[in-house]
Amino acid sequence: MSLTHFDPSGQAHMVDVSDKADTDRIAVARCHIKMLPETLALIRSGDAKKGDVLGVARLAGIMGAKKTADLIPLCHPLPITKVTVDLTPDADLPGVRIEATVKTTGKTGVEMEALTAASTAALTVYDMCKAVDRGMEIGGLHVALKDGGKSGRYEAKP
Repeated sequence: MSLTHFDPSGQAHMVDVSDKADTDRIAVARCHIKMLPETLALIRSGDAKKGDVLGVARLAGIMGAKKTADLIPLCHPLPITKVTVDLTPDADLPGVRIEATVKTTGKTGVEMEALTAASTAALTVYDMCKAVDRGMEIGGLHVALKDGGKSGRYEAKP
């Protein structure tokens, strides 16, 4: 097994995908942000000082997916066809569970775009709520599903 982003001499490079076929691809990434129950209540009520926390975080996640190639040096810029970012308040956490789904038809997968969307959404929740809860914790970032391309389907174990 070898890392694909290094050439035979060990230099970092962008993987050549020009000979790959275009296929439908999808990736789902998940994470969560833990917070005080009072912070979650503030988010749910819509009374946060900066406004609709979940709505802004959803938009930030979508924007993050679209900017992935600008942030991750060896990512290919991709023609993303769909991005969804779902933020679900969870009193048992307490906090917000985040799931980002990204689709494309192309030569390479969208795992990095899904991961970037989920993490950007979580960071936005933190940014919007840090005035009342500096102890929030972002965790659990992972690829839950990847499908399409030569390597086929991957699903994380629950």
